[in-house]
Order: sequence, then C-alpha cells, then structure tokens
Amino acid sequence: MLIKEFRVILPLTVEEYQIGQLYSVAEASKNETGGGEGVEVLQNEPFDDYPLLGGRFTKGQYTKKIYHLASKVPGVVKFLAPKGSLEIHEEAWNAYPYCKTVITNPGYMKQGFSITIETMHSPDRGTQENAHFLPPEKLKQREVVFIDIANDTVLTKDYKPTEDPTKMKSEKTGRGPLTGKNWQETVEPVMCAYKLVTVEFRWLGFQNKVESFIQKTERRVFLNFHRQVFCWIDRWHGLTMNDIRDIEDKTKRELDEIRNQGTVRGTQNED
Repeated sequence: MLIKEFRVILPLTVEEYQIGQLYSVAEASKNETGGGEGVEVLQNEPFDDYPLLGGRFTKGQYTKKIYHLASKVPGVVKFLAPKGSLEIHEEAWNAYPYCKTVITNPGYMKQGFSITIETMHSPDRGTQENAHFLPPEKLKQREVVFIDIANDTVLTKDYKPTEDPTKMKSEKTGRGPLTGKNWQETVEPVMCAYKLVTVEFRWLGFQNKVESFIQKTERRVFLNFHRQVFCWIDRWHGLTMNDIRDIEDKTKRELDEIRNQGTVRGTQNED
C-alpha cells in the first residue's frame, strides 16, 4: 500500500471550485474519449444517508463510471492482463466539500487492485496537518506532496499555452496570470484541495512498480486538471448547479456517441 496526500493550492473560493471542478470533469472526459476508449457514465444521482469520513458527511451526488483505457496503463499490466480486461470502474460520492472516489478492476484484478482518492476542500493555503482525520499509523505512512499549478513541470505532450496559468488573465474575475515562485502565499481568494490517494496493487513481483506508477500518474493528472480548472474559469464562473447538471446530462450523451469513433485521445501512458 502506498499513501500520498497531494495538496493543490488554487486562487479560488471553495464554493467556486465546486462548480469549476464539475464543469472541468465533464470537459476532460470528452478530451479523454475516442478510438474505442474513454469514459462511460452509468449513474449520476443524489445519495442520502451514506456515512463518509466517520459519519461527518452523509449526502451528496453519486456517480458510477467505466473507463475503457487500454492505452493508459503500464505496459507490464497490458502484458499480463487478457484482452478486454482493462476496464476500470469508478464510484464517487461527492459530499462537497468532502469527496471520495474508489477505482477498481472487478472484471480481472478483483480485490488485488484499488485506488481510493479522498479530497477535502478547505479555504486555506495547505497548512492543515491532518485534513482527513487519519489515525497515527496512517499518518506515518502518508507522504505529503505539494502541487504548484503555475511552476511545476508539465510534460511536453501535455502542455497547452491556453492551459498555462502563467499566461492566463481572467476577463470575468481579473485573476491571473500566476507568476513568481511565491504566488501561493499571497493570492486571494485562496483554497486548497487535499487529495489523499491510497493505492493497493497486490500482484507479487509487480506491486512496488505499479503502485509507484499509479501515484506518479495521479500527480500528473492532478497537475494538468487543476491547471485546466483555473484557465477555464471564464467558461464556468457564474454557472449554477442546475447548469452543471444540464452539462453533465449532455456530456453523457456525447460520450456515448464519440467513444467508438476516431482515434485514442488524451493522457496516454509514457512507456
């Protein structure tokens, strides 16, 4: 088991991020879909009386998705796994400001593989020592990693000038560009997404390699995604939750149409 807590500081309020995150998830899903791969949305509905984080949160929005992603997993997994088995199931409970996502592969790896992502969104600069109320034994295992959406290195294949926070100036809010090494210390408004990622991959001989690969991939995804959330602010700022639900419904229909068309798109594996 490998546990990392990624802390992403953003020039947004917690309330703004709820809209921006949901909008960007819908857009990113379309960018990752095509050529027989991508995202299939099975359920998107409210939930109630489902205890999360020790019962601190109990209601919100539940989603269930399948990711068809043969080109996006380590080569060693593709070599070992039979054809057609590389479908990843994702269940998410969005009880904002707390969210929990569980990723599994029930068709092949079953209990041998899981990724759990728990996110707490707070109006601070990433200074909370234990935002997820972890017990002492888990705190000892956890590694904290800060993500700087402006200054961290982006892979050449991932870079887009329109998604560069050091170049973006928002017309609606006046925020940006994010320049200098210390922008996180002075920017207002400010919030932090505390993303706790727990990876388990119980295949003898491959556990460390694959768990490390998954954590590296999660960091890459978090960096690219949050650059998009900020740089797309003029697209989503001012939208309501009703607007978001309409966008999600439309996106589900579009994903069903484009999944088996064209070529593979989005974040592909490096090896």
